[in-house]
Amino acid sequence: MGMTTVTPTDDRAPASLGAHGLLQLIWLASPALPVGGFSYSEGLEAAVEWAGVDSEATAAGWLVDQLRLSLAPGDLAVVAEGIRAWPAGGGERIRALNAWVLATRESAEFLLQTEQMGRSFVEWLKLHHEDAAACFDGLPVTYPVAFAFAAARSGASVVDGCLAFAFGWAENMTAAAVKAVPLGQSAGQRILARLAREIPAAVDDALARTDDTRQAFSPMLAILSARHETQYSRLFRS
Repeated sequence: MGMTTVTPTDDRAPASLGAHGLLQLIWLASPALPVGGFSYSEGLEAAVEWAGVDSEATAAGWLVDQLRLSLAPGDLAVVAEGIRAWPAGGGERIRALNAWVLATRESAEFLLQTEQMGRSFVEWLKLHHEDAAACFDGLPVTYPVAFAFAAARSGASVVDGCLAFAFGWAENMTAAAVKAVPLGQSAGQRILARLAREIPAAVDDALARTDDTRQAFSPMLAILSARHETQYSRLFRS
């Protein structure tokens, strides 16, 4: 995986993004980004079927738990480390983070998701960064690692990059809940507001993680994801 030096970012200092950089960061968090996030529910559809997620309250509780117990200590921590590593030209560090994500997917669907979204993200990056192909060197890049590259290129701080990643996740998952439970749009907005209140603490948790404390261990989520592979009727790919 080739490396290109980008401007270093400080974890917490507000970055002087300017209008262009701010718009780039907002763009990265948008569900309209053509990476396919809308097609995955990350086990939520199976939770509707088998785990009692059948209302606004249970859907909100499920997603808050997923944010705290799965996203923050896992993929969000990888994004934080990736934003730090890309500007330093740390090819080995990036490869190690990418390998960790691949090794910790607990179901075939979760592995498919991170590979497909990562691949689609790299294709999008090629349209905006002429050296993106060389940076990734044709390897199967995971979604958190690809996102970290784009966030670092925007000049965002580590905190702001992680906030964008988490909010993009929250929007996709809220949309999945609206469709799968199903819920109304107002209920979806209330769930998104609750997730937004929880995200800063989740980012703090992610930033505090080290290689020894980063983890991806969500047994119930893994079981539901595996069951989703043979679920009778489904809208989502995970």
